[in-house]
Amino acid sequence: MTQSSSRFGAALLAALAVATTVVAVRAAPSIVGTGAAAGGGGNWVASWAPSPVAGSEIPWMPDCPAGKGLTNQTVRNVAFMSAGGSAVRVRVTNTFGATALRVGRASVAVQGADAAAVPGTVRELTFGGKSSVTVAAGGRALSDPVHLSVAALSTLLVSVHVPEATGPVTNHPFTAQGNFLAAGDRALSPTGEGYSSIPCWMLVDGIDVRASARVTGTVVALGDSITDTSATSGNANKRYPDDLARRLNARRGPTLSVVNAGLGGNRLLAPREGEPYWGVPALARLERDVFAQTGVKSVILFEGVNDIGYSAGADEMIAGYQQVIAQTKAQGLRIYGATITPFGGSFIETPERLATWRAVNEWIRTSGEFDGVFDFAKALGAPGNPEALAPEYDSGDHLHPNDAGCQAMADAVNLDALLRR
Repeated sequence: MTQSSSRFGAALLAALAVATTVVAVRAAPSIVGTGAAAGGGGNWVASWAPSPVAGSEIPWMPDCPAGKGLTNQTVRNVAFMSAGGSAVRVRVTNTFGATALRVGRASVAVQGADAAAVPGTVRELTFGGKSSVTVAAGGRALSDPVHLSVAALSTLLVSVHVPEATGPVTNHPFTAQGNFLAAGDRALSPTGEGYSSIPCWMLVDGIDVRASARVTGTVVALGDSITDTSATSGNANKRYPDDLARRLNARRGPTLSVVNAGLGGNRLLAPREGEPYWGVPALARLERDVFAQTGVKSVILFEGVNDIGYSAGADEMIAGYQQVIAQTKAQGLRIYGATITPFGGSFIETPERLATWRAVNEWIRTSGEFDGVFDFAKALGAPGNPEALAPEYDSGDHLHPNDAGCQAMADAVNLDALLRR
């Protein structure tokens, strides 16, 4: 896992330039309680939801099989939960699949060591009361709720067995997290036997929990690699949304769960042609990655450095932000703007791009179009040189913050503003 994460980190930092089908929720099996008990009452929120992309071959990451697909294999995804609860439901995805996807069996469990579950926590997932479900091309399936005690900031294992050849599978390729793959159906296995490490999440794009009333909803962090994984330590959950989840969980009184809707290499305005692993642009994924999240209340928009790296102009970027703002507010949600972090000294720096960065950040700070602004650029800027990352926050490429930088970003979020009703 560590070697895979290191290979990805080096390659990514060099490469970065810069109708839904849902199966109805019905009664869960008796071993995990009745449907009424597992699904009734409580406060459902999204606790983990990686933004998906199309399956494709990634030249520097051959150990993710999403491009060639799976045949009679079980994926075991490792998910860091921002909020806890008394019940769980899982969303299986075939969003970018070209053909229908048959799931033979699926499960959720509390992670023990690596691919092994904590004894007694494996829960089989059902879909309309059945172990198997077929998900249409372009669709998703929501499992029935199951009783499982999930602690905030804990880690779950979600396993999905696919009996037949899938073709390229919907996935999230850059995770800073080791996940697992096994031959055959090992979805209900409590041990890690037969599993080997892979660097990507596959076939699952959301986990909801039935939280306490204290968790009033979900905030979605929409962004690019600096939100997604940045240059953070592997298997350590040091992304800025993870640090924000820790701050929110430690707070007394009402709080929020956090969903990380970051995608490495993602752009606000346009796709990166011929490179589907960077995902569709932010403006094209709002409905799925933001508005569809369970319990969503607010959005933190922190995206644009890759657009600047592709020499987008300030005016077109501002127009893009205004569309995100308009569409988000039309959903009745709050939206907070975060200034783009410094990149002076990085491989994308030019005088023209720095001028765009200054103009865009000034607009974010002063336009008044957001419900609030979190000044990540100020938090991470070097003393006396605000166009560059402070050395203590620089991962080494002068573009991506390290673990300390991600913590500084999370600390720059005004929790009172974020929790304002």
